[in-house]
Amino acid sequence: MLSNEINERLTRVGPGTPAGEMLRRYWQPIAAEAELTEETPKRKVRALCEDLVLFRDGRGNLGLIEEQCCHRSASLLYGFIEDDGLRCAYHGWKFDCSGECIEMPFEDDDAPKNLNARQKSYPVQAMGGVIFTYMGPGDPPLLPRWNNLLREDGVRTVFILPELDCNWLQVMENSVDPTHTYYLHAHTLVLKGKGASGSYYYRPIEKVNFDIVKEDGWCGVTKQRIYGGDDAEQEVGHPLVFPNMLLSPQREHLVMHMRLPVDDTHTQIIRYQFTPNEDGSPVPQPDVVPFENVPPLTDEEGVYHMNSFASHDAMAWESQGPITDRSRENLGVADKGIALYRQLLREQIDEVEAGNDPYGTRRDDAHNDIIKMEVSTGQARVAKASKSEKVEA
Repeated sequence: MLSNEINERLTRVGPGTPAGEMLRRYWQPIAAEAELTEETPKRKVRALCEDLVLFRDGRGNLGLIEEQCCHRSASLLYGFIEDDGLRCAYHGWKFDCSGECIEMPFEDDDAPKNLNARQKSYPVQAMGGVIFTYMGPGDPPLLPRWNNLLREDGVRTVFILPELDCNWLQVMENSVDPTHTYYLHAHTLVLKGKGASGSYYYRPIEKVNFDIVKEDGWCGVTKQRIYGGDDAEQEVGHPLVFPNMLLSPQREHLVMHMRLPVDDTHTQIIRYQFTPNEDGSPVPQPDVVPFENVPPLTDEEGVYHMNSFASHDAMAWESQGPITDRSRENLGVADKGIALYRQLLREQIDEVEAGNDPYGTRRDDAHNDIIKMEVSTGQARVAKASKSEKVEA
């Protein structure tokens, strides 16, 4: 149980909020690189309660700037892409990728310099087909080099899930809740005649263990399920990577769930899937990693399909309300992972408020080593036994 005061401290993500300022010290995923094309070189982005425009100029450079023009507040989403920037459709002021106004039609040539007009902007980088931004103060830390974003011995796809109508923390706490898989996923699929899709989790769980892990380049919470019955085993589960990512091996796929806090009551998930070759041989990589938009998780009346892990989770997260009231909760022993994650959140918020970098950020390029992701022990076994079985999103 949390007091309303602490709940507000951990859930609100706007500028100046404790959690929002902590999250701004990490690179945040905002789009699939393949979403920006010659036909659609710009798109709206809402992240951490800020409305922005992501664009690629005519020379291929990426920019992320405030949506409302600093001249008369018209939306730059309707602007014109040019070689060196984005021109506002209202009066033609043009901004480069750094947000600097480089041209003001019908004004003196030195007007941009004299007026010091510029858009708020944030640095952006693309890696492995995903575009990330750093929205914090000062120079950004190094973008983490996750091996699944860089390795060449397989194929990758980016999936954009429907935006969720709930706070980001509800999504993340689910990632350290190892017992929900029995009923929410496995039992639900059995009742729908799709038991094979959740068979891995349809086993009695005798015990769960949790650990806070602090490695070079990342920290988080790992979980273990100890299964009993005829198919007993101990699974070293997939970790929650602080602050807002889950590493989730699924059959032969290595999956990264990147969760963007859109604002206080909405969350966007980018599901990054890498499928390695069995023999480790390199695969020719496309110029741009393909992406897919995942279909709606509800029907036209807003009823959840309940036929996939994604629709199960969306029901559980969104039905808690926009921001769940944690003063009403009653946690059990199996919820220890949630308590550990909240402990990490409070610790790292305190670090940022003290003027320090939060854990897991790197600034020395000489030590920005690749961060490896491995398949959990149990799911690696299942992957080999059932490669022909379709994996639910």
